[in-house]
Amino acid sequence: MTAYDTLIPINIVTGFLGSGKTTLLARLLKSPALRDTAVLINEFGEVGLDHHLIEHAEESVLLMDSGCLCCAIRGDLQGALRTLFSQRERGEIPAFRRVAIETSGLADPTPIAYTILAEPVLQHHFRLGNVVTVVDAVNGAAQLERHPESVKQAAIADRLVLTKTALADDGGRATRAAVREINAAAAVVDLDVDPLDPDALLTGDLYTPDGKRREISGWLDGFAGPAGGVGHDHSHGVGSFCLRFDGPMDWTAFGLWMSMLLNRHGERVLRVKGMLNVAGVADPVLINGVQHIVHPPTHMTGWPDGDRRSRVVFIVQGMDRAEIEGSLTAFNALAEA
Repeated sequence: MTAYDTLIPINIVTGFLGSGKTTLLARLLKSPALRDTAVLINEFGEVGLDHHLIEHAEESVLLMDSGCLCCAIRGDLQGALRTLFSQRERGEIPAFRRVAIETSGLADPTPIAYTILAEPVLQHHFRLGNVVTVVDAVNGAAQLERHPESVKQAAIADRLVLTKTALADDGGRATRAAVREINAAAAVVDLDVDPLDPDALLTGDLYTPDGKRREISGWLDGFAGPAGGVGHDHSHGVGSFCLRFDGPMDWTAFGLWMSMLLNRHGERVLRVKGMLNVAGVADPVLINGVQHIVHPPTHMTGWPDGDRRSRVVFIVQGMDRAEIEGSLTAFNALAEA
């Protein structure tokens, strides 16, 4: 099978109705770094990336002025990606090195991520890149309280992009606090303040050479301090926390524990990310999963700091931190014994 880090990354851009997904993508695609990007627009989205272009796309794929490909998902996602890849291989469309999928505003992005990670044919050509969730700073906090879809979108994100902070009475502080409690592991970008960096949002991730240290730094910064995160229910029972373990872990025991956890509670384990000190391995092993499916582990060259504890981030729904921590501690103790 093709080396995982050489597969074509698929980035998911999601967010609730009116959050600004299309605006973000349009700005990103002006960057020369993203000229070799294929953009898939969910036809049920409230606004297309270029609605005049999309509504006349009878044969699905068109070349945009930016040099990117753009197509509407008119059937299932698997079929759209297979067709796109076949056209690429036959030379019918320009070669692309990454894909960006813009979901509709009411979409749960988890099934999309699951399809990319689990569908056998797609596994040979594609991998999941970053999940970028756009949140409206004016209405975001209220939407998170009222709409479970927006909570799910924030929970599985690798990047959280705040829009309209300049229009919010509090500068977006309430919305930022709300998404951070749901997902403290994701980097937060303020589109009205921070520079727009295509590499930080789309092209750099855990499986790119320069992305590993930035990803780990981002995960851990969100859980700085002794408390290790929020660790309690928030917004429809979704919350995030970070577990830390002294001493090396037995890889077989951890794998067995993780398999049992996801087999029983996979629907409620929205994301799991970690940097493990594995017994007999000099460098940290990085893990990253979405619900039932875990990416192949990857290694980082050298430790990011002097702290060699294993650290595992969980974003869960309706699950108790103490139970998860206790069961993993028990497996570690059994392996040591």
